[in-house]
Amino acid sequence: MRRFISIASLMIIVALAGQSAIAQSFKFGHINSDELIQSMPEYDSATVKLEKFRKELVNALELMQVEFNNKTDVYQKAAKTLSDVVKQTKEQELMDMQKRIQDFQTNAQTQLQNKQSEVFQPIYTKVDKAIKDVGKENGFFYVFDVAKGALLYFDETKSVNVMPLVKTKLGLK
Repeated sequence: MRRFISIASLMIIVALAGQSAIAQSFKFGHINSDELIQSMPEYDSATVKLEKFRKELVNALELMQVEFNNKTDVYQKAAKTLSDVVKQTKEQELMDMQKRIQDFQTNAQTQLQNKQSEVFQPIYTKVDKAIKDVGKENGFFYVFDVAKGALLYFDETKSVNVMPLVKTKLGLK
């Protein structure tokens, strides 16, 4: 009986020591990917490209709107003197032009979203790879992205901020 108690006690001690060792081997890290992305030089150039493209679209839309307004003003001034057939033709022309403007706005919004993906995707890919590499190289079990809102709480004393490691990996200061 004494031997059984000794063996059981030893097993419990070994099990508790093993659990403690396993729990201590888990490394958790956190990073704010938005802050990291905004600190990259590629971010500024991508933002400039996107803004330039957006301005092109806005300028084209403004030109279309000015042309539409001018044609509307001309029509309204001459409407009383136009025959019904000419009025209908001019009204149809204005409606068609307004539809083209609306179609352009919809298309421009889609193109702007596509351009945003095009210019920022390489940055997101680079950051994602760097975070994963740092996680693997430093033995992290999890690295949470606090910018994405997926993490509601973390104890900074028990979680490592991997931002400096990832910045080093990317060659940033």
